[in-house]
Amino acid sequence: RMLEDMELNGLSESTKYRYIAGVRKLSRYYKRSPEKISEGEVRDFIIYLVKESGLAPDSIRVIFCGMKFFYQKTLGRKWRCFDIIRLPQSKHLPVVLSSEEIKKILSYIRNPTYRMALTLIYACGLRLSECINLRVEDIDSDRMVVKVKGKGNKERYVPLPEHALHLLRVYWRINRPFPWLFQSQRTGKPICSTCLQKAFRDARGKANVNKKATVHTLRHSYATHLLENGVDIRIIQGALGHKRAGSTVIYTHLTSKTDRILLDAVNQM
Repeated sequence: RMLEDMELNGLSESTKYRYIAGVRKLSRYYKRSPEKISEGEVRDFIIYLVKESGLAPDSIRVIFCGMKFFYQKTLGRKWRCFDIIRLPQSKHLPVVLSSEEIKKILSYIRNPTYRMALTLIYACGLRLSECINLRVEDIDSDRMVVKVKGKGNKERYVPLPEHALHLLRVYWRINRPFPWLFQSQRTGKPICSTCLQKAFRDARGKANVNKKATVHTLRHSYATHLLENGVDIRIIQGALGHKRAGSTVIYTHLTSKTDRILLDAVNQM
């Protein structure tokens, strides 16, 4: 029933998977079905996660949101603990790669489908799930845009750079994927996100890039590089599909341009 409720609420596949995993973790902790766990026990479990589990704040937040959805939406229990608890915020800034580092990493990706997918993620600032679920029809070469289905199945259009369109045409002529743009030849379904992450991680090692970068780092790098090139932050917010401006403002802390502005201001004091 929880899976059906999440489907009706328009949650993405990755969010559904992580929410279910969070409720499963609670159930295994108490060795009971989650519907038989009390509000006080849920509260104690959250205290355990924060103080003893050693999990990162973002991981704890996902588990918390999964439990909140299960008890409030699926079981209809309006428990006070979900309203009063305020979880610690992650204070880590995202990793950003330079253009040279990205080119170096991509040069070590041998699988043409993986290389094209990673190239498009950086060129358009896509989430991994958004990229692997693209269909051939989502590429609009006349308007030079890509139709993207983001979180909550919300659609948006993002600009498609000319060099990326050229690479896509070469890729399509060789592979002829259909209906998925990045399709597994073995299963006929979209390529595996875990396999793409592993390919990126292996290429990063071969390229001797020591930053703790993941596929999602390409999206962070896209936003940061746009900001450094003078693109208005509200336009970047729309391209990324961010609901809140605060999610985009973080990139102002990552740019060398911001550092130069601050340094110039300090020097004039």
